[in-house]
Amino acid sequence: MILSLFKNFTHNPKNDILSGLTVALALVPEAVAFAFVAGIDPLVGLYGAFIMGLVTALFGGRPGMISGATGAMAVVMVHLIQKGNEVGLSLAEPVEYLGLQWLFITLLFVGVIQMMAGVFRLGKFVRLIPHPVMMGFVNGLAIVIFLSQLGLFKESRGTVPQWITGADLWIMLALVALTMGIMFGLPKLTKKLPAALIAIIVVACITIFGNLDVSTVGSFIRDGGGTGLKGSLPVFQTEIFSFISTLNGYWDLLISTAFLLAAVGLIESLMTLNLIDEMTESRGSGNRECVAQGGANILNGLFGGMGGCAMIGQSIINVSSGGRGRLSGIVAAVALLCFVLFAAPLIEQIPIAALVGVMFMVVISTFAWSSFRILNKIPLTDAIVLITVSVVTVWQDLAIAVLVGVIMSALSFAWKNATMIRARKKLKTDGTKVYEIWGPLFFGSVQNFNSKFDLKEDPNSIEIDFIESKISDHSGVEAVRNVANKYIDQGKKIKLTHLSPDCKALLLKWNPEFETIIENSVEDPRYYVVTDTLDSEV
Repeated sequence: MILSLFKNFTHNPKNDILSGLTVALALVPEAVAFAFVAGIDPLVGLYGAFIMGLVTALFGGRPGMISGATGAMAVVMVHLIQKGNEVGLSLAEPVEYLGLQWLFITLLFVGVIQMMAGVFRLGKFVRLIPHPVMMGFVNGLAIVIFLSQLGLFKESRGTVPQWITGADLWIMLALVALTMGIMFGLPKLTKKLPAALIAIIVVACITIFGNLDVSTVGSFIRDGGGTGLKGSLPVFQTEIFSFISTLNGYWDLLISTAFLLAAVGLIESLMTLNLIDEMTESRGSGNRECVAQGGANILNGLFGGMGGCAMIGQSIINVSSGGRGRLSGIVAAVALLCFVLFAAPLIEQIPIAALVGVMFMVVISTFAWSSFRILNKIPLTDAIVLITVSVVTVWQDLAIAVLVGVIMSALSFAWKNATMIRARKKLKTDGTKVYEIWGPLFFGSVQNFNSKFDLKEDPNSIEIDFIESKISDHSGVEAVRNVANKYIDQGKKIKLTHLSPDCKALLLKWNPEFETIIENSVEDPRYYVVTDTLDSEV
C-alpha cells in the first residue's frame, strides 16, 4: 500500500529532486520580475510562487506541472493595485499600499471561481482546443519567453534601463552560450545528471571564483527596487478583512478583475496541462487542476502571495529534466521557500546569464519547428489560425490568443458543415415526393436546408427522409417546424422518416403535434440500424 502510494508520488526520486531544484532556481528571477510588473514587493511574488507550486504539486491534475507567479496574471493585476493605492492615499487615515490588500481580497474570489469551474467540470473543454491553436500557442509562447529574456540584457542607468554594451555584453553572451552548450552536450554524455542544474552551477562557479562583474539575481532584485531575497515564512493576512469597507464603490472593479484573473489563470493552466500531456504521452485531469488552482489562489490571498497559475516554461524545464512526479513540484516549491529563508545570499550570486541560457533552451524546445514544414500542407483556414494565434500571443497574451483561435476554428468548422447539407429528390410510385436529407441540420445550415424545398410545385404528399442527417439544435428543430407548417398550410400531407430517437425527442419536446407527422414504423431494415447507431453515439 505504502509502496504503491510512493510510486504514484514519484516515478524517479533522484530525477524529481534534481529537476525540482533546477526549477526552483529558474523560478526566482521570474517571480521577482512579475512582482515588479504588478507593482508589489518581490517577496509577495516569491510567496505566491511557493504557495501555488506546493498546492498544485500536491493536489493538481498533472504531476510534473509547475505553477507560480505568472506575467499574464501580473498584467491583469496592475490596474487594480494602482487604483487601490490611489484610494488608500486619499482616505482620511491614509493607508499605504492598499492596492496590495485589495489584491489579496480579489484572490479569494479568483479561487472560488476557479474551484467552481472544477466542480462543474468545465476543465474538460480544454480537449476541444484544435491542434492548429495548440501549435500557434506554443510558437507564440516561445517568442514571448524569448522576448522576456531580452530585458535581462539591460542595466539601470538613471531612470531608463539601457542595453549593456562592450565587454559586459560579450561576457554575458559567452556565459549564456556556455549554459546552452552544457545543456545541449551533457545529455549526449550522460542522462543521469540534470543538464540545466549542472549548467547553472558551472556558470555560477565561474563567475564567483573568477570574480566576474556580471548581473546576478541579487543585483536584479536591487535594480528593481527590492531590498533582497531574504524573508520569513508567509503570515496569515488577518488585516485584509478590515479593508473590505474601503471597496465601497469599487466592487465592480474587484469582481471584474477576479473573473478576468480566474479566466486567464485557468486557460493558461489547462493549456499547459494539455501541452505536458502531449510531451509525456499521458493524461492529466483538467477539472482537478481547476480545483487545485482555485485552492492555491485562496491560500495566496490569505497568506500574502500574489497568486498565479501554471508556468509553461518552468513546466517544460521540469519535464525535460526528468521531473515527472509530484515530488518534483513539491521540491521546487519547498526549495524556493528555503532560498528565501536560509540561502538568500548564495542564490543572489547566481548570474542572470545562466538563467537566460536555460530559458533560451526552453524556447528552442518549445517552438514547434515542424509548423514551417506543414504550413503549405494543411488547410488554409488551419494555417491562418496557427499564424493568428502566434501573433496574438505575442501582441496581447496567451489567454486572448487561445480564445481567438478557438473562435476562429469554431466558425470555420461551422461554415464548412453549413455547406454540407444536401437534398436528393425522388418520386415514389404512389406520387409521394421524397427529400433525402444529407448532412447536419443546425443553425449554420438552416438557410441551405430551407432552399431545398419547392413548396408550390411539390405534389400533395411529401416525405422528408433524415436517414443521412441529424437535427442538432433548436435552429434545426425550428427549420423543420417551419417547413412542415408551410406544407400543411397548403393542404399537403407531410411525414418525417428515419429520425433518430434523440431527434424525435427534441422535436416532440418542442411541439407534441410533431407526433402526427413523424413516421415511427418504417419498412426499411436500415431504419433501426441507423437509429440504434445514432442513439449509441449521443
